[in-house]
Amino acid sequence: MATITKRRAASFRLPNYLLEGLKIEAKRQHRSVNNLVEFVLLNSLFHKPNAETLEAMAECKADVELEELTDENIDHLEEYIRSL
Repeated sequence: MATITKRRAASFRLPNYLLEGLKIEAKRQHRSVNNLVEFVLLNSLFHKPNAETLEAMAECKADVELEELTDENIDHLEEYIRSL
């Protein structure tokens, strides 16, 4: 059963460079500009990273030395994940 989402037209004023960038990105992703804008807005509003993800992002930005995965680690991946 398909769900129908009610939609309303909205008008926004955007700088030319932003609109052109949206058109290029929409074409690259095989989307309409409308669909791309809706996707970006939904992700921005409703997909917030959890505390663990935010901590990992902060570590990356702080250039913390991260442990490197090696072939040996990957061969024993389940054991490696438990060790974290």
